[in-house]
Amino acid sequence: MLDEALLPLKLIVPQPIIARLPYLRTNYEIRTAIALEYTKERLLDIGCGENLLASHYRDLGGDAVGVDVYPWNGVDIVVEDSSSLPFEDSSFGTVTLIACLNHIPNREQVLREAHRLLAPGGRVLLTNLTPAISRLWHSYAFWDKDQHERGMKDGEVWGFTERELIDMLSRNDLCVIQKKRFSWRLNTLYVCIPAENA
Repeated sequence: MLDEALLPLKLIVPQPIIARLPYLRTNYEIRTAIALEYTKERLLDIGCGENLLASHYRDLGGDAVGVDVYPWNGVDIVVEDSSSLPFEDSSFGTVTLIACLNHIPNREQVLREAHRLLAPGGRVLLTNLTPAISRLWHSYAFWDKDQHERGMKDGEVWGFTERELIDMLSRNDLCVIQKKRFSWRLNTLYVCIPAENA
């Protein structure tokens, strides 16, 4: 695929320019497309940003809600705390945390909330950059409003090693059942289910 072949160039060219070029997708669009491959039933996207994932899923006929603590354009519900969401137990077939877990200071409570909200047979999807890759990317991405307007707050980190992430998921009764590396293996999608269903 052209996106993969041109990744080194795409890491230098600002993402807003990539968005205007035919046949190329931004990093955000690539992550969204990969998450959609694994999304089933009703979707909750935590840390949804501008809500691209939920919007695309709705365009495909799915039921989706995007929540965020920051009032991005397009967000469905702005919440004060992602660890206490206004939904009943077992409400969603898929809960996603795409490129955001490291930006959530109370991330372990949010993972427990994601577990609470999973319907039987449901899954949690998340993407993660390692700390070194994340730090390099965020220091360069001068167009990134999230990084440069909002910045890094107390409790946010640059990312997680795979071991750190798997241990954190395990502490919150989630088990990784599949991993999909993408963007020249610099990013990873983790597919997780409740440990009791593993």
